Amino acid sequence: MTTSQLSPDALQQRLTEFLHAQSGQTVEITNAAPLAGGASRDMWRIDATFDGEARAFVLRRDLPSQMVERSLTREQEFAVMQAAHQVGVKVAQPRYLCIDPAVLGGAFFLMDWVDGIAIGRKVVNAPELAEARRVLPDQLADQLARIHRIDPTLFDFLPRPRVGLSPAEMAVAETREALEALKVDSPIFEYLLRWAARHAPTPSAITFIHGDFRIGNVMVNAAGLTAVADWEFCHIGDPAEELGYLCMRDWRFGNGRKRLGGIADREPFLRVYEAASGHKISRAAVDWWELLGNIRWGAICLSQADRHLSGRDPSVELASLGRRSIEMQYEALKMIDRMGKA
Repeated sequence: MTTSQLSPDALQQRLTEFLHAQSGQTVEITNAAPLAGGASRDMWRIDATFDGEARAFVLRRDLPSQMVERSLTREQEFAVMQAAHQVGVKVAQPRYLCIDPAVLGGAFFLMDWVDGIAIGRKVVNAPELAEARRVLPDQLADQLARIHRIDPTLFDFLPRPRVGLSPAEMAVAETREALEALKVDSPIFEYLLRWAARHAPTPSAITFIHGDFRIGNVMVNAAGLTAVADWEFCHIGDPAEELGYLCMRDWRFGNGRKRLGGIADREPFLRVYEAASGHKISRAAVDWWELLGNIRWGAICLSQADRHLSGRDPSVELASLGRRSIEMQYEALKMIDRMGKA
């Protein structure tokens, strides 16, 4: 049984029993409400009292199917969030982990509720976030530098490039394999992947990678960044991957003129990141990873639609993502044209 199949009363009862067993305190759940968005995980706002003291959490658990097969389990995501919190990354502190499917039908964890807005279009356009947009570029650069300093040897489960492949070559291979698994036969994807393979950059460093660091996955209030969210795609790779991914047009939410997430120009952000991280970053490598991000996201959009079409995870949201793939393909073609390489 999944969370979505539980009645609100049953969900609250099971969570109450779990939290009482974990904390040893008298627990009362006063509110349990699903959160909008989140195509990869089921998210709920949980309000509870512990011996009368009010606390708020986010419940994060699996959906029936996954966006990307190599994504971390909830137990693994919990562990990397703990490590990130310990080194000063702005992340909701993970509190309670459960891997017993008898409780809610699958593994889940609860983390502290963090106030802020994650909806990309609001972050980019809301008047009340004007000051946040001014300070966000430096804050994002600082957070990425901290994330890339997390010791990857702490986690033997992190995906990493296969022997003999660079991070860029691995990204191309995985995208091709994903399309083959979907039985996609596309001359556009074939051209894009061949181009990407011919121009794959050599990494300047190999670090811990968040894997989905972008506008829409950070919490923002009027003063700026409050938390970095969605740690399920962590892996080991090239830090330029994160810098290029953050600049993808799809994460600018309609403000395409500002390459850095629709909020700022790219170059000042890269300079702050270099100063904070100590890594000298090739701008050409960042361009390549932005391009690859479009190719990969185009493939993932088709995979998302397949989750719906196959009946594994019926969802209008997932179905609608399929049409976005052609937009990503078009953007990747435009980038190749701008980069002026045959």
